[in-house]
Amino acid sequence: MLSAAAESAAGSARAFRWQRAVEWAAALALAALWFSAGLWKLSDVTGWQLKLTQLLVPKSLSLAGALSFGTAETFAGVLLLLPQWRRWGSWLSVFLLSAFMAYIGVHYHALTGADCSCFPWLKRAIGPMFFVEDAALLALAVLAGLWSSPPRAPRRAAVVLVAVLALAAGLYASGRNRGEGAPGPATITADGKPFSLHEGRVLLFFFNPYCPHCFQAAQNMARFNWQASIVALPTQAPEQSPGFFQSAGMAGVHLSADTDQLRQ
Repeated sequence: MLSAAAESAAGSARAFRWQRAVEWAAALALAALWFSAGLWKLSDVTGWQLKLTQLLVPKSLSLAGALSFGTAETFAGVLLLLPQWRRWGSWLSVFLLSAFMAYIGVHYHALTGADCSCFPWLKRAIGPMFFVEDAALLALAVLAGLWSSPPRAPRRAAVVLVAVLALAAGLYASGRNRGEGAPGPATITADGKPFSLHEGRVLLFFFNPYCPHCFQAAQNMARFNWQASIVALPTQAPEQSPGFFQSAGMAGVHLSADTDQLRQ
């Protein structure tokens, strides 16, 4: 028979293995989410600037916000993967999730129903389930750091942060230069007939007829005296386009179905 001390040691070993398994599972799951979210933002900074403005972030802060969130989320993923920095990754994850939940809570009534897809494969809208889902992620962050080892090697972690910042700068520069100088088609089809893009000034307006932000933009654009032709390109439900512009009070718009061609 095992002595009481031996039984206690065996029980402690089993508990330690269980805790380590939970810690690793939580850290790996959350790191995968952070990497996907962070690198997605950094690879499309312009798109995330727009998304942040739709979430009521001031336009002047949208670029800094997209770069900061993308960098912080990517860095959190790195910290969570490595045991010596996992506790720091847990703290950073708790901070990011808490800050996001607090911001949405403050603006909840204005943002209810707005798209809040921070992860590439997870489509969701702001509503009660947003807080449930982020609370679950918050629990993962706590579990990832609860039984982790005390953090060490802060200088190496700082070097990794610098590397992530360099990656963010490189991806941003690449995104800014992507497609620069690429010629567009000389002619498209608008209102059922050929329309030249090389004659006079032309504004291409990509919109979704079901998007409230697009509708607000159309209402604002209707107040201007345009010295350009406006070509509207629906990204969804093109049959709803005439009613969309009629409701927005925006006249003189040329409708085109060449959305995919012009996106390139």
